[in-house]
Amino acid sequence: MKHAYNSTEILIKALKKGESEAYKYLVDTYHQKLCAYAFGLIKDVELSEDIVQNVFIKIWKKRKKLDIKTNLSNYLYKSVYNKFIEQYRKERRVYSLEKIQIETINEYVQEDTNALDKLIKQIKVEIENLPPKCKQSFLLSKQEGLTNIEISEYLNISVKTVEGHITKAFTILRKNLHVKVDGILFILFKKKELLN
Repeated sequence: MKHAYNSTEILIKALKKGESEAYKYLVDTYHQKLCAYAFGLIKDVELSEDIVQNVFIKIWKKRKKLDIKTNLSNYLYKSVYNKFIEQYRKERRVYSLEKIQIETINEYVQEDTNALDKLIKQIKVEIENLPPKCKQSFLLSKQEGLTNIEISEYLNISVKTVEGHITKAFTILRKNLHVKVDGILFILFKKKELLN
């Protein structure tokens, strides 16, 4: 199916015709990346997913009038950003609008449309390269969702040692990746797709 939509023009035409397979392809291709981007802005998993879902719904509802003259990926990221701003203004909630984090994520999006994919691959490599005990504690925490106490009981080590391993893992990842990876890791592990 991937080869059937090997250009934005073909995909947009299929969407305009109301082809459900084209819509499914669009969602499958961009959902995870857009959720990670939205989470970087809003720091709330459920709201991030709501924003992305609303973007996709809007695209489907207005598919006959789609006029994407720029890069499709950029269009989607911009749509998510606009939806985030709209949500923020509407609810007036105190979101964690950390300018540096937002600029960092935007930098990846604007410089290269495949940058988030590259970042995910880099994260995979760096996790594999973590010291064995450090990697084990980190994955039990972030991938399996175990608490530090559960990890300490499972590995028969102290809670303090577990905390040390996880802290060390984050320190190594941040240092080697030169970006704040917390939000992206959270989304990716939640989707259980990072290590597939």
